[in-house]
Amino acid sequence: MLPDLNALAVFLTVAEERSFRAAADRIGVTRSAVSQTIRRLEETVGVALVRRTTRSVGLTEEGERLFNDAAPALAEMGAALSSLGEMRGRPRGQLRLAVSSIAEEFLSGSWLAAFAEANPEIQLDVTVTDEEFDIVAEGYDAGIRLGEVIGQDMIAIPVSREQRQVAVCAPAYLARAGAPPHPRDLVRHRCIGWRSAPGIAPYRWEFAEDGKEFAVAVEPEITTNDMALMIRLARAGAGITFGMEESFREVIDRGELVPLLEDFCPRFPGFYLYYPDRRNLSPRLRALLSCIRPPRRR
Repeated sequence: MLPDLNALAVFLTVAEERSFRAAADRIGVTRSAVSQTIRRLEETVGVALVRRTTRSVGLTEEGERLFNDAAPALAEMGAALSSLGEMRGRPRGQLRLAVSSIAEEFLSGSWLAAFAEANPEIQLDVTVTDEEFDIVAEGYDAGIRLGEVIGQDMIAIPVSREQRQVAVCAPAYLARAGAPPHPRDLVRHRCIGWRSAPGIAPYRWEFAEDGKEFAVAVEPEITTNDMALMIRLARAGAGITFGMEESFREVIDRGELVPLLEDFCPRFPGFYLYYPDRRNLSPRLRALLSCIRPPRRR
């Protein structure tokens, strides 16, 4: 059986002071309490540790060995705890985030750069992934996803404006194939779809009409897990693609892609930063939360 660390600390104090009374004064307890603690420790380890006389206290051979071995270890433990106390008020160390690849505003770089500059002792580790997994089990501090895929046992804070998904194509494709008047007409067009991984069904193209949501089972001629490739293919006239409006914003503004079926593309709550419900948040995560600003409404 391992001894009580508090009892071990009392023993080390007695060994340093060579007096029960001096040790009691230093710790702030009675002499009797010190004596009883040493007796219980000796019973636990099964050997005598101190020699008691009416005038002084000495260590047995076993006591000397325990003192020499335990004193440095206990000092290191104290230093480690003290270091944690210092970190409590200063964010430092690694902060791991799992971020959806379509969280364009967050991944634009400006927000992350500002956070890194404001917290120079935090090493920010960002994994861009669209896999759905338990961030706690995988060792992440927080994640950023669309609200619909976040577990109910998580605390979620909005970090973007409302979003919407749109269908887009190049002007050349539009001139060649025409615009589909209704989402169900997409099945007669060449489409470029997104999938998260090989063997996974392509992402559904979801729309709404008269307040009712519905999905169109397009059969993409091309599928990929790379949004940048989807955009390049659409710009090249390969067909119609579908995704977050923010992902297409720059190329739409430049006229390289044209939005389609906008009347069937409602807005919905956007991206959230989420993390487990814990009472004692790390200073690193607190620093991240303090940088979150309410998203601007459109």
